[in-house]
Amino acid sequence: MVASKNIERREHSSVMLTVTVAAADCKKEYDKLISEYSKSVAIPGFRKGKVPATVLERKFGDGLRIDCMGRVLEAAVEEAIKDIPEKPIAYSQPSLEGTPDFALDKDFTFAVTYDIFPEFAVPDWKGLSIELPEVTLGLDDEERELAAIRDRNAIVMEKASSAAAEKGDVATIDSIELDADDLAVAGSARQDFTFEIGSGFNLYKLDDEVLGMKAGESKTISKTFAADYEHAELAGRSVKVQVTLSKLKEKKLPDLDDDFAQDVSEKYATLADLKTDIKAQLERRLESKIRETREKSLVEALMKRATVDLPASMVETELAMRLEGMMRQMGLDSIDKLDRLLGYSGKTRADLFGEWRPNAEKSIATRFVLERLVEEGKYACSDAELEAELARIATESNMSVDEVKAEYEKRGNLEYLRDRIREDRLMADILAAATVKKGKKLAFVDLVSDNQ
Repeated sequence: MVASKNIERREHSSVMLTVTVAAADCKKEYDKLISEYSKSVAIPGFRKGKVPATVLERKFGDGLRIDCMGRVLEAAVEEAIKDIPEKPIAYSQPSLEGTPDFALDKDFTFAVTYDIFPEFAVPDWKGLSIELPEVTLGLDDEERELAAIRDRNAIVMEKASSAAAEKGDVATIDSIELDADDLAVAGSARQDFTFEIGSGFNLYKLDDEVLGMKAGESKTISKTFAADYEHAELAGRSVKVQVTLSKLKEKKLPDLDDDFAQDVSEKYATLADLKTDIKAQLERRLESKIRETREKSLVEALMKRATVDLPASMVETELAMRLEGMMRQMGLDSIDKLDRLLGYSGKTRADLFGEWRPNAEKSIATRFVLERLVEEGKYACSDAELEAELARIATESNMSVDEVKAEYEKRGNLEYLRDRIREDRLMADILAAATVKKGKKLAFVDLVSDNQ
C-alpha cells in the first residue's frame, strides 16, 4: 500500500512521517468499502448485497470518502512504521497534520506527527566530584528517639472539664469556615478532627489559637496563609474559621524503666537493651541517609553532563500521574473538586503543572540516563542476589523472607527490586570513580529533615 515514506525529526523527540499511497490502492480500499456497505445497508427497492455503487454514493456521499480515507490512513501508518526505528511511544498516538487532499484518481499523500523515545549521548560517569556533609550521632539524638518512643506509648486521658488546653494535650475539634457575613461556607465543615496541640498537624494550624480553651468552648479565628502554604486549598487565602473544642485529653508518659522497655517489645529485657537498640537503629538510619544523599549528589553531577530532549507526551503523562497521586492524598474524587480548591488560592491546573514541570522533566531524564548506563554496562542481578536482598530487607523489617517476598509479589515489585539492585551496582562503580569531598558539619536531625 505504501508507495513512499519519509521521516523528518523535530524538536522534543517528535517526528513527522510523510506517506504516499498509490491511487490504485486507494481505489481498491474504496471498492472494498462499497462492497461492505452494499451487504450491510438496507435501501428500499434493493436487496442486501445488490445495491449499486452509484446509489450508495448518492445516499452516503462524502461519508464514504471520509470513511475510506480513515481506513487508508490507519493501514498506511501501520505499514509504514513496521520497519523503521522511529516508532511512536505508548504515550503518543500519530496525529494527522493538516487536512490532506483525498481523491480516488490520484496518489494520496499525508503526514502524521508523533513522539519517539529520545536519542541522546550517554554521559561519561567517571571523575564526578561531590561534597558530603559530616554527620555524627550524639547522645541527644538517642534521647530524642527515646522520647519519641515514650510519647508513642503514652496513656491518653480525659482532662477535667475546667482544665484549659496546653501544649502537648490532644484536642478534638469541630470547625467550619465563615464568609464575610459570618455565614457557614458550604462543604467546609469538619467534625471530630483530633491532633496534638503544638504538632502543627492540622489543616488551619490552629495550635496557638486553641491554647487556653476548655472543652465545649467555641471561638472564631481569622488567619491568612502564605502563597506557598502546604495545603493548596488554603494557599494565599484569608479565612475565618469557627472552632469548637469538643474534647480535651492529656498524655501521661510512662516511667523510663525496665517495665517500659518490655512494654515496647518483648525482645527487650531492660531499658539498657532498648537504648542499645535505639543507637543501632539510628546508626543504620544515618548510613541509609548518607547513602541517599551521596547517590542524589552523584546523580545531580552526572545529569549536568547529559542532555535529553524529552517527548512532550511523556512529560504530560508524568504530570497527570502526579496530579492523580495528589488527588488521592487529598481524598478528592473528581477533578472539579480539585479545580475549586485550586481556585481558592488563585491557581489553575496549568499553574500547578508549570510548578511541577522542571522536577518532572528532571526525573524522566534521569531515568533514561540511568537505564541506558545500566544496559550498556551489562549490570545484572541473579536470582541468588535477589534472594539475598530479600533476606536483608527481612532482617531490617523483622519479617520472614517469605513474608517480604510475598509482599513484593503482591505489589508486582519484584522486577523493580531487581532493577534497583542493578542500578545500585552502577552507582557503586560511579562512586568508586568519583571524588568525594568533606562538606559542612550537619546535625543528624537536620540531615533527616533535609531528606524528607
